[in-house]
Amino acid sequence: MRSRAGKSAFQTHAVLNQVAPLEDYSLYETDVVLQQAVQREGAGEWVAALREHGAWLGRASTLAAGEQANRYSPRWLGYDRNGHRVDQVEFHPAWHGLMSGIVARGLHSHAWRQSSAAPSTTAKAPIRPGAHAARAAAYLMQGQVEAGTLCPTTMTFAAVPLLQGEPPGAIDFSEHWLPALFSQEYDPVDAPISAKKGALIGMGLTEKQGGSDLSAITTEAVRQRRGGRGRVYHLTGHKWFFSVPHADAHLVLANTEEGPGCFFVPRWIPEGPRNPVRLRRLKDKLGNRSNASGEVEFERAWGMLIGEPGRGLPMLLQMAATTRLDCVLGSAALLRQAVVQAAHHTQHRQAFGQALASQPLMRQVLADMALESEAATAWALRLARAVDQRDDALDGPGARALVRVGTPAAKLWVCKRAITAIAECMEVLGGNGYVEEGPLARLYREAPVNSIWEGSGNIMALDVLRALQRDPGCLAALRAELEPSRGEWPAYDHALDEWLTQVGGQLPRGTSASAPSAGDASASVDPAQARHITAGLARLWQAALLIQSAPAAVADAYVRSRVIQRGGIIGELPAGLDLKVILARAWPGIC
Repeated sequence: MRSRAGKSAFQTHAVLNQVAPLEDYSLYETDVVLQQAVQREGAGEWVAALREHGAWLGRASTLAAGEQANRYSPRWLGYDRNGHRVDQVEFHPAWHGLMSGIVARGLHSHAWRQSSAAPSTTAKAPIRPGAHAARAAAYLMQGQVEAGTLCPTTMTFAAVPLLQGEPPGAIDFSEHWLPALFSQEYDPVDAPISAKKGALIGMGLTEKQGGSDLSAITTEAVRQRRGGRGRVYHLTGHKWFFSVPHADAHLVLANTEEGPGCFFVPRWIPEGPRNPVRLRRLKDKLGNRSNASGEVEFERAWGMLIGEPGRGLPMLLQMAATTRLDCVLGSAALLRQAVVQAAHHTQHRQAFGQALASQPLMRQVLADMALESEAATAWALRLARAVDQRDDALDGPGARALVRVGTPAAKLWVCKRAITAIAECMEVLGGNGYVEEGPLARLYREAPVNSIWEGSGNIMALDVLRALQRDPGCLAALRAELEPSRGEWPAYDHALDEWLTQVGGQLPRGTSASAPSAGDASASVDPAQARHITAGLARLWQAALLIQSAPAAVADAYVRSRVIQRGGIIGELPAGLDLKVILARAWPGIC
């Protein structure tokens, strides 16, 4: 049957003007901003490895694994077929494939083995500056493809330096644990550590009645025979959020006679049965669907105290400081991938007779999001270099101060800004961005978790304020970091002066900005202004980085849109900016 126009009837489904999925590309080679940050922050030695990693991540098969791991969420198996309690978590094969790639590339531990920040106790590897910056770049690329696997990666990564510093006790970590943690072979088998080729670590801090108030925990640790560092305790209590419940061991906060302690709780008791850590259920989360998070109860679980008695909170907060930087990297990753997807879509989608990417208002939106992504990447890699420098004889004190104040500031700012920007990227794709077949819906669902986990926004803002008030070295380090960007943009200079006045950091003329006594943040600063102060620092620090390292057009756009305007909706860039330069750095051919 044919119509009057000569066409066969019912042939209405010709697919036109649909954009093919972005796949089989290199996440590293297409990211000029990341490439430049790797060189600038001292990780040039790892470029070949980063190229290989970026190419693997961009393969169609790897991208498909990320989608599959989230479509088929993990499942709790409480008992085996014969009724034995096993408390296992079953994952889709795609999860194991992604984890194998992460472990093979050492994202879970190797920077500690190769950097001056925490030399390995199991191998005499040479000190290689830039190891943390290189790992940050790899982590930022990994997070663009699949975010759930970042949880066991960051937990293990943050635990390694704590275990490296522990003397032998009931467990000698140098015998089995550290070799397994430094292994590049992923081993998901549920077995004692002596039978494992590789290992992962999780963490258990929060309880249902406390949340961020860790002083409210009720889990009790009772010493067996003698107590103290390296001794055995039995833990009774619960954890409301238990990260990586399938891990080979967890670092757990529990009360002792001396105060809260940090306990190493292995999945299998040394020379004994499976530890009675009972998995009650897996959390049904908004996003992060590929990753398991659980609720557990300890039924006199075996644990070894690490660190000094009563010093569990400082130890675990040290671990959290490491994972917080990974939250920044994770959000920068989601933001970058959302911008990439928007850029790819607008290059190939036609509207009103021309590509979306060539239309003036769309270019405003794309440039604004690209600017946000570039600033986030630059700041995250800068903080990673500070981690590399923490034990440096010359730069160490300033680097430690920058990590101390910069990590919570970046976590507050980057993690929150990413949520809004990713939503805008979804809107660029229209209805195709909102459906689960494409990547934008998953990126959007993933975005809030980095703001929530490891301390919410208020906790981060108060942490920044606390650092400024209690540690004069933080303000001194910030001045040394921000002052060199003066002189090009008066608006930046004025904003820096204004911010220093707010935090009590103005110096008498002639005083060295690098002196330890530089500034004394006033203890009278209103805590209600902590977010305002942190946001001000974020804008200034990102502006400073772009002024010093990016093309003038990028720095000009950031200062005018963020330092002067301080708000508005995405795409509300001031007139007269050189958008072509900004877009050219975001994605090949988009300008």
